[in-house]
Amino acid sequence: MEDVVYYNELYDLYGDLLTEKQQEYFEDYYFHNLSFSEMAENYEVSRNAAFKQIHIVIQKLEEYESKLHLLEKKKKLISIIEKTDDSKIKKQLEEIL
Repeated sequence: MEDVVYYNELYDLYGDLLTEKQQEYFEDYYFHNLSFSEMAENYEVSRNAAFKQIHIVIQKLEEYESKLHLLEKKKKLISIIEKTDDSKIKKQLEEIL
């Protein structure tokens, strides 16, 4: 379950960097809960091809995060927001997010 949340967070940040087809595969698997068999049928590919596409998308999302660290930075900002009592700083940080 943690992986699903993590990949959804990465997708929120980097999804636009994926091809349209990769976005469709990701959304079908993670948002619409389609099985590899269902995806294979919809895209007229083998079950293994559907599995491979999801694996490729996950690798790309992880690669983007390893290079850009946007999710890591976002979590740090949220942590700072939660800890600060200064409403002006809090508001400015929330606007960044």
